[in-house]
Order: sequence, then C-alpha cells, then structure tokens
Amino acid sequence: MKRKLIPAITALLLIHSGIYSQTNTYSVNLARISTQKYDEFSPVYYKKVIVYCSDRSTSFFLNYLTSENKGLSKLIYTDTAGINDSPDPKLFSKDLRTKFNDGPVTFTKNGDTAYFSRNITTSGSVRSNIGQRNKLGIFSAVLEGKKWGKVRNLRFNNEYYNITTPAISPDGRRLYFASDNPAGLGGSDLYYCELKGNYWEEPVNLGPVINTSGSESYPFVSSEGGLFFSSDGLPGKGGKDIFYTKQVNGKWLKPVPIDPPVNSPFDDFGITTDSIMGQGFFSSRRTGQSVDIYHFRTNIHQLFFCDEEKINQYCFVFKDENKVEIDSRFFKFVWNFGEGPAESGLNIEHCFPGPGKYPVRLDVVEKNTGRVIFSKLSYNLDLTEIEQPVINSPGSMLKGAQASFEGLSSTFRGSKILNYTWDFGDGTRSEGNKINHQFATRGDYVVRLGLIVRDDKTGVIRQSCVVKPVKVFEDKQLKADFDSKVAKTAPRLNIFDYDHAFISDIYSVEKDYSQDMVFGVEIAATKLRLNPDNIIFKNVPAAYTIREMFFPERKTYSYVVDEELNLMAAYPAFNDLTSLGFKNARIVTYIPDNPASRELNNLKRTFGLSADNFFRKNDFSLTSEGTQFLDLILGFLSKYPNLRLELAVFSDNQGAPAASQLLTQKRADAMANYLVINGVSPARLIGKGYGSSRFIAPNLTEGDRKLNRRVDFAIEKE
Repeated sequence: MKRKLIPAITALLLIHSGIYSQTNTYSVNLARISTQKYDEFSPVYYKKVIVYCSDRSTSFFLNYLTSENKGLSKLIYTDTAGINDSPDPKLFSKDLRTKFNDGPVTFTKNGDTAYFSRNITTSGSVRSNIGQRNKLGIFSAVLEGKKWGKVRNLRFNNEYYNITTPAISPDGRRLYFASDNPAGLGGSDLYYCELKGNYWEEPVNLGPVINTSGSESYPFVSSEGGLFFSSDGLPGKGGKDIFYTKQVNGKWLKPVPIDPPVNSPFDDFGITTDSIMGQGFFSSRRTGQSVDIYHFRTNIHQLFFCDEEKINQYCFVFKDENKVEIDSRFFKFVWNFGEGPAESGLNIEHCFPGPGKYPVRLDVVEKNTGRVIFSKLSYNLDLTEIEQPVINSPGSMLKGAQASFEGLSSTFRGSKILNYTWDFGDGTRSEGNKINHQFATRGDYVVRLGLIVRDDKTGVIRQSCVVKPVKVFEDKQLKADFDSKVAKTAPRLNIFDYDHAFISDIYSVEKDYSQDMVFGVEIAATKLRLNPDNIIFKNVPAAYTIREMFFPERKTYSYVVDEELNLMAAYPAFNDLTSLGFKNARIVTYIPDNPASRELNNLKRTFGLSADNFFRKNDFSLTSEGTQFLDLILGFLSKYPNLRLELAVFSDNQGAPAASQLLTQKRADAMANYLVINGVSPARLIGKGYGSSRFIAPNLTEGDRKLNRRVDFAIEKE
C-alpha cells in the first residue's frame, strides 16, 4: 500500500540529540532556533540567513490547526550569526505567504530565484481547502528589488498527487523534488527535471538505485552536484535516514548513509551543508516531542565514494595505418616526439620522461640522406598527470612497525587542496598530508585517502578519494617473499586510448584518406594570387603542368606540380624540383574539387595505367585491353563535352632516349586516333609522348621499369 505525503508536510517522525565526542565523524547539537512545542524543519542557507519551515503560532501566522493539532507550515528565517545564541525568527517574505502550507524552499546560487512548495489552491477558506484534494505543488518566484514577484506554478503540478521538497542544482539547470505519483516505485519517489531554455522538461524518476518501496524525499544538492536525500526504504539506522549519492556517466552510485550521530534510530531528514560539508543543519525528532533543527560540525570528513588509485602512464603504442605505401628499399617511416632520438617504424612503442607537451610527427624519410619527403601525421600531445589523490606508502609492512603515508603527490591542476583525510581500514582515521601509522594486527587492509579540493576559477568544491591495498605481515620472510614478486606490467596503451593524453591540431593523411585523394608537389603557397609569369615558376621544367588551387579554410593559394595517385609516383617530381632550387617544395595531398577529375582518377585506379597492357610489346598497336579502356574514356568525354584531355605515354630507361621518345609519341597518337575515329573532336585531344624523361620508379628492377612504362590521362586547363 502506497504511503502518501500529507498536505500538512509536518507529519514526520523524528528523535534525540546530544553532544558527541570528537571520535565521531560529526558533532551534533540542538540548534537554538528549535522549540519543544513546534516543528522546525528543512533548513537552507540563503545569503547570511537560514530559511526553514515552522508551524509555530505567532502574531504573523494564522492560527488554524490541522487534524493533528499542528499549525500550517510557514517559511521563516534566522540570521546565521545568532543561530546558536538567541535567534529572533521572522517571516521570510509576505510575498510568498499564503493561508496554507508554505515551504520547503530552495534558492538558485545567485539568490535571485526561489523554488518552493505550497498547496496548489491558496484562495478560499482554509477549512474548506485543506483536504486531501488540495495537493502540494512547486512554485517559482523571482527577487525584484527587495520583494519576491512573478510567482509561477510549475507546469507539472496537478490535483492528483503531491510534488514537494524542491532542491535546485548549483548551476540552476536541474530541479530535484519528491512526489507520491502513483506511477512511482514507493510511497514517494525522487524525481528531477532539466531546464531547457526557459522550459522545464518532463520529470524523470531517479530509478531503483535511489527509490525504494518506501519513501524518498527532502533532496539537497551539494556544491559539486552530489545528492543528499532521506529514505526509510534503504538500509540504515532506523526510520528515515539521510543518504548521499552522485551521478557518474549517467548512472547513480549506490547511496551511502551519513555516519552517526547525524543519522539516528529515528527519522532524520532535510539536510543542508556548507560547500565543504564542514558544518550544516538537518531536521530530526530525536527528542520524541517535536521536529527540530540540529546543527552538525564535521570532526573528520566522511569518505563517500573512492576509486582505485590509477597509475600514470608514460609509455605508449604509436601506430598508423598503411594506406599510404612506400618503397621500403629506399624510404622508411620515422617518428619524432620532441624529445629523445627519432624512432623508425610504422608501429612503435615510446616512453616519455614524464608529463609535458610534446610535438608528435610521423614522416617518410629517405634512408640514404635522412631527408623528409612527406609528412604523414602530426599533432600536439599534452600528457598530463591523472587528477586524483595519490597515496605514497609501502605496499607491505610488518605488524606494529611505523609506516609513512603521504599524499603530497596528489595532482589537481588549477585547484587547491583544502583537506587530507585518511581512513586506514583498521578503525582509525586521521587528517594531514603526511601521517605515520602502524597496524596492530596482520591482514589485508584498504587504505583510503580523501581530499577536499577547491577549483581556483569557479570556487567549486568537491571531494575526491582513492583506495590502496596494504598487506601487513607478522613474519619478515613472508614480507620479503611478497616484496620480491614482480608486479605484472600492464599492456601498453595506444596513445589515443589514454584518457590523460590530450591531442590537438591533428594532421593525418590516413584519417582523411579517400579514394579521391591525389599527391602533388607544392612549390609555393601564398595569400596572394600569383600570375603565371611570376619568377617563382621560371625554373619549372616544361614537362610539368602547374595547377593553381585555393583553400578557403587556410585562405591560401597553392601551386602544385604533378598529380599522381600514390606517394611514390610523386617522389621523382619532388626530387627534380628540389634539385632545381625549390627548397620549400613538399609533397601534399588533396582531393580535386572538379568532379570530372575525380571520376577520371577513379577510372585510372580501377583499370591501371600500365603501357604493357595498352600496347603490344615494343609496338604502338593497341591491345584489346587498351581499346576497352579507351571505350570508357569515350563515355567520359561524352559526359563532359567541354573537356580537353592530354593523352600521355612514358617509357623506362631501356634503349636510346630518341627511340623511346618516338615510340611513346606514336603510342600517344594511336590512342588519340582511336578516340577520333569513334567521334571525339581532334581539338579536344593532345597526344604527347614523354619518352624516358619522367620516371616514377628507380628503374633498378623489371618491376620498377614496368611502373615507368605507363600511360596517363590528364584534364587540360581551359
């Protein structure tokens, strides 16, 4: 049977108080704002005051009593400076007061917006509208000068179930609340909704990790976004207890109960804390009479969620794909890391000396000269230490022997560590950045180190905690045997898989690789467009065609010589041009912006360009394979009727240069004639034999020479 939140939200069971010794996690005292006769609950910090709910009857409250002889709750406040002396409670705001229940309330970080609970119907007589149908809802108000205005009813309030106990996140983008919606999991469940623009999205149930078949309510959000709440369905001390959880990667962690004496065998709820949980207030009925507000002070920080301490990695696998092939007889891949010697190979392992910023580059290098001919990959690597507490201590020790535990190596960039808390797993805890400790008995212990850390820019305070296993021995030999065991080395990670390697300014040929990519030799790159007769182009051999390209993202004109389908084919042109004085020449990749160029290149990739397949040996007669390819060229020229095409033929270094020149020219003419016979205008064709003037391979083997015996098709510039 579902347990309902009653309209007069003070029907809560709670109990006893007292002063506890410093051996407890917290010291608890009854706050002076509490009374024996009336209920005070759900305190929150607002600027320099504490705002809370009370059903006390004073001159500024209505005196109507519920069936439980309790007054209706109102929002009142007390200055925090006098909260433990002689507080003088005052009505928080006449603008937010109704004849019905008002509160609890929550405020945005800057204090200009309040979200508060009240009965939905606030008109008419109290006696006729305090029944079960006048449900609780959440409303918002905006501070206008010194008054609260623009009171609005949140759109998901309704007459069928209660929505109450709001809590806003520090960034103001998420609102938590409790509701006894019948579709929930228990008597009341916790929900949240997200603010998108000026619109609160549909409520989301926090799910079974948080909500139970009992009742969950009174959420409060810490400065780092963690969630405190009360529950009588989770295992605890008894009644309602206060729990803490947080959401990590979209999932809620298992709630942890707050240590005694904050939690007691009775109902405890409605907690609020300062930014480091050094102190705060909560509600309880531990005296057995009325609901009261208690002040707590933290003696030693409770460690809620601890991770295994991670090991900083400085050795990694570096690899790249092999889509861009090289001739390994003459070239090699070389990695440079901005420190240490260069390392050869496509896939290697490299160890850095420590954290830092490193320029990483993978080049194609000539083996005999060490000259870089092509940059395949480059990026900036920022290798950082893991932001976490670090426990520096032995992994093993003898029973009764003093051991040092220190956390000075803990790393949190741009933040200040405010507190070090140690839990040694043997019932003892301590504070400080360096502690000496001894274990009284042998066994396996888990040491925890928790830090309170404040961000220097945002001021956000958070807790971070790690654990480290420690083994305690009675026998020295057993300890020595344990220490002598070599820990297994973890496999090396790929640099891109390490979450503390930050990579920027990535240039990667492999990443951008596509079937449309071509290789050319860039001889100039300028912001201003160059004329064709510019002196820069004076020494470019006539055998090469200069192409102008504009790259809008770089706002640069690039002048490229040659256009090849692979890196090795572009190397001879690069070598020629650098020897002619073009010292800044470099091999670049690009994708032609002309769709006709891309289509023509794909034809060449698909069917190949070996002259041995196009012509009979030492002859200019076309083979059937040659005519089949030229038939495809006919279709291509028909599709692009305004293009002019150069038909080029090349030879190897065998035979006399003049003979090679003559043969290649006849072969070029034969291709042109075939196309003309089949309907292509001669004006659209340029047949050119290059003889042995341009090689794309070194001519050392028959395989090299076959590569040089080739044909090519290039679109002429209009």
